[in-house]
Amino acid sequence: MLEGMQAEKMLENLNIRAPIAIALGAIAGALSRYFIDQWLTQRFSIDFASTMIINLSGCWLMGIIAALAGRKTFFSPDGWLLIATGFLGAYTTFSSYELDASSLLKSNMIEVGLKYWVGSPLLGFLVFSAGAAIGAIKPFKAKD
Repeated sequence: MLEGMQAEKMLENLNIRAPIAIALGAIAGALSRYFIDQWLTQRFSIDFASTMIINLSGCWLMGIIAALAGRKTFFSPDGWLLIATGFLGAYTTFSSYELDASSLLKSNMIEVGLKYWVGSPLLGFLVFSAGAAIGAIKPFKAKD
């Protein structure tokens, strides 16, 4: 009985409850991404199609979740962490990028929002290319 009370008391602590909510959502999001990716790749036989569909569906879901979260009574902070941060964060980071861009633009931070919206994919591509170039370098071999 004492153990159950200790666990219940631990879950009252946001510093413990928040990471648990995020982790549980992330497990479901990562597995969903994996299985949907496998199914779509087999169905369409085009690797990037599954990524695009996952990213677009994640954006669609983030839009719904963000609209519902604005009602204040629909989601608890733990629910937001579970679904938006955990599930959609693991399912696709693209949905978070679109949420951030949308938030900046809706806050009348037009210049910053446009720079973020255009700059993120461009800089992401450049950084990815730099990483790929570094990864392609053959390791230095020491003389025997």
